[in-house]
Amino acid sequence: MTQSAGDAGARGGYGLLVLLTLMNVINFVDRQLLASFSNFIVPDLGLTNTEFGLLTGLVFIVFYAVAGFFMGALADMVNRPRLIAIAMFAWSALTAASGLAKNFVSLAIPRVFIGIGESALTPTSMSLLADRFPPERRGFASGFYYMGVPVGVGVSLLIAGFLGPAIGWRNCFFLLGAIGVLFSLVVLQVKETRPPAAHGVERPKFGELLKVFVAALKASPPLQLTIAAGVAIHFLLGAATFDQLWLVRERGFEKAEIAIITGLISVFAGVAGNLFGGIACDRFVAATGQSRPMFMVWVLLALLPINLTYRLIDPQNAIFWLCLVVGSFQLGVFYGPTFSAVQELCPPQVRSTVVAFYIMSLNVVGLGIGITGSGIMVDVLTAQGNTHPYSWTLFTFTALSALSIPCYFAAAKLSGRRPALAG
Repeated sequence: MTQSAGDAGARGGYGLLVLLTLMNVINFVDRQLLASFSNFIVPDLGLTNTEFGLLTGLVFIVFYAVAGFFMGALADMVNRPRLIAIAMFAWSALTAASGLAKNFVSLAIPRVFIGIGESALTPTSMSLLADRFPPERRGFASGFYYMGVPVGVGVSLLIAGFLGPAIGWRNCFFLLGAIGVLFSLVVLQVKETRPPAAHGVERPKFGELLKVFVAALKASPPLQLTIAAGVAIHFLLGAATFDQLWLVRERGFEKAEIAIITGLISVFAGVAGNLFGGIACDRFVAATGQSRPMFMVWVLLALLPINLTYRLIDPQNAIFWLCLVVGSFQLGVFYGPTFSAVQELCPPQVRSTVVAFYIMSLNVVGLGIGITGSGIMVDVLTAQGNTHPYSWTLFTFTALSALSIPCYFAAAKLSGRRPALAG
């Protein structure tokens, strides 16, 4: 049933939003630790760029994304807060276990299962928030929840910069894992908000949900194109896993110092992007009657030249720092408009499943190609004697991410004016 924003707040919607956002922060701190500590871990374990790309890419992402699809379907059938608590306990314990790694294999094994655990959080959270917030506020709710990305990324960089030199990367993994295990107990206090099934009526089985999901996907080209656009953006986000190595090895920064600087920028610019993306997109739709994908077209067209310039400009130039800030800002802008668009384009009973499929696509295809492809490209360019392999790799994947613009434009045109909002 559709309700007002005030009703949502009265029912604890905003308190739940804050709690889930904090959990998402922890999620992304744990996920990003490996990339943030790249300048510590790569030499310590003797990893190649390809191996590092596999650890942050396919080894993690394939299991994270594929398991996430099933977790999304599971979230449509079981107690959602309990599912989140179990998953968070598991991934946090495995984050701590990662601190014991001695080589590629012993780090890859816990990374696989961390991905499976973390995959439950976002599909389940998006479903819970869609119950609490009306359609006209879901852009804000999605954007606020996804502040967990820039804040989590930023905090992990700050941990690498401040605590890495002081206590070592292994102890940081132990510490973050313990915090997550304790925090998982908190979510058990959250009440399930899904209305109970009517007497004598069973909740839909996985096969039934899958049929509804497939039908919804086939029937909506705008949904297909919105998913494709998100995948293209994630080519760049995947390649950005190598940012810390690029900043140290080709831009000359000291590893702890640049981790702190980029961590602070990620937090503040990323949060600004999240708030802007969620709030401005809601207002854009209300004021123009156009769809959320069209909002993304204008944002990406404006920011693409800056993102391309960033990879080639000298860090002594002030524009370099502007570009760095814009990059973090754009990361934040993405989540509110796109996740709320996906929710509006699918039936309510399969929201978690569709969001899980979207996340699977973003990760397996977008991040999988971006991270793994970048690692391979860097090693190939290095073997060929290229003096700036990271710069040219990151520039290439930034250009590839521009494929999202025609995808969003086509989605907007096919959906016409403002879409009918799913209740």
